[in-house]
Amino acid sequence: MNEIKEKVILVGVKAKEAGTANFESSLQELQGLVETAGGEVIATLVQARERPLASTYIGKGKLLELRHLAEELAPDLIVFDSELSPVQLRNLEESLEIRIIDRTMLILDIFSQRAQSSEGKLQVELAQLEYRLPRLTGRGQEMSRLGGGIGTRGAGEQKLEMDRRYLRKRINDLKKQMHKLQTTRAIHRLRRSRAGLREVSLVGYTNAGKSSLFNALCRSAHTSGTEQVEASNALFQTLDTTTRKMRLPGGQEFLITDTVGFIQNLPHHLVAAFRATLEEAVEADLLLHVVDITDPDYLDKIEVVEEVLDHLGADRSRLLTVFNKIDLAPELDRENRLMVSAQTGEGLTTLLKTVGELLLR
Repeated sequence: MNEIKEKVILVGVKAKEAGTANFESSLQELQGLVETAGGEVIATLVQARERPLASTYIGKGKLLELRHLAEELAPDLIVFDSELSPVQLRNLEESLEIRIIDRTMLILDIFSQRAQSSEGKLQVELAQLEYRLPRLTGRGQEMSRLGGGIGTRGAGEQKLEMDRRYLRKRINDLKKQMHKLQTTRAIHRLRRSRAGLREVSLVGYTNAGKSSLFNALCRSAHTSGTEQVEASNALFQTLDTTTRKMRLPGGQEFLITDTVGFIQNLPHHLVAAFRATLEEAVEADLLLHVVDITDPDYLDKIEVVEEVLDHLGADRSRLLTVFNKIDLAPELDRENRLMVSAQTGEGLTTLLKTVGELLLR
């Protein structure tokens, strides 16, 4: 039985300083996020202007056009391709009388679906509450009672009806729980370090194939010889980090960790909530930056990942770029580039050899 998908209208403002390619890529990515969350995009509305309007994000004429489009197509919600301020969100909901979410809320919703571990769930709830707290005013609070769906999962409608004082207390409680988990993680990391185990982390843009490569390496160098994580083409398939011990042909052992993918305009609330987890990942002895070589925007996405890594304090000298999915692009020049296929296994032997050499330095 096919699940009924929510109908969604996308809205974006193409600012003058934003290039056409970057804007189109952002909208395409937003559509992928909607589909990952379980929605179906039925229309896209774009306005070109100097900058988004402070009061309603889009101008009055475009807002009227959006209202007519919503009356005609009867969508379940409208998703905006930028983070809306509390004022913008309130004014848009009052004008359109339909559920409104933005890019940040959409990503948080996806994370709430994907979190499996207790720590992951705590991190997502913390990010959601800190994002939604200043937006619990006026009609926005009334609209949250209209029912479930994209943008309402995770922290939950019931929590969002609670007063600000309770929400602030809950945020403080979550931060205390996170601190305890961070302390435990630090102890485990110290034990691994004392045992002499070197650490490798897979990082990269979401859907670059990190989990597929992780599984391929596990089949090749993990004692079980089997896949260890779920992999698919959905954005943010991996949320909770997974670590496994690998053994190279020469007997050398190391730990490898699969991490959450990055994305452009990654919500700062989410980065803050996941900071401890991400920082631990980037403190590894070696970072394998997995890149989808078939993605026409792969150079821009490399830049996005490197910016996030710089923000987290990663050491660029420990970064090794690995180009994945070469089975889909056999004609590419492979000279001076480490290229693999997680699907066919091509290049994995060279990758493991390179990892072993770098870890011995």
